Amino acid sequence: MAAIPPVCDFDTPAPGFSLPGTDGKSYAFSDVAGENGTLVMFICNHCPYVLAVLDRIIRDAKDLAALGVGVVAISSNDAEAYPQDGPDKMADMAGEMHFPFPYLYDQSQQVARAYDAICTPDFFGYNADGKLQYRGRLDASRKEAGPDDLRRDLYEAMKQVAETGKGPADQIPSMGCSIKWRT
Repeated sequence: MAAIPPVCDFDTPAPGFSLPGTDGKSYAFSDVAGENGTLVMFICNHCPYVLAVLDRIIRDAKDLAALGVGVVAISSNDAEAYPQDGPDKMADMAGEMHFPFPYLYDQSQQVARAYDAICTPDFFGYNADGKLQYRGRLDASRKEAGPDDLRRDLYEAMKQVAETGKGPADQIPSMGCSIKWRT
């Protein structure tokens, strides 16, 4: 069953983190923050919702970087129960897909809990002051990618955040597989 996160709680400060990346480096929020905002997204390797739109996530990350928005992806799934979501497989995917953003592993799942991440993908868009302005979907795709001409909800919202510091009042939540919590 698909999980759907709550709507945006505007101006909530971004929780801090320090997590290992697939490139062997450790990253904090301040390391990935962009001059005009930051997108923190929770994804994983095996989720059909993520896989259906991964090329669009990469496209939007590149386009947002050009607007001064920093982008980072975090996987918080239990890698013991879901080995394809572990650090080695994450590194393989990041390399094969040429991720233009750090891909971090949240083994303790504390970062996912701090963000109140619900599903993959789950997008958190912050302004330059680190205040939440977007918690919505990438686009209208679901388990299958929608048509190429879908409105780019995430990109348009983060473009607005980069330009004005404020996200759109109306946001449609993301939908995806639930985070795979350790028991």
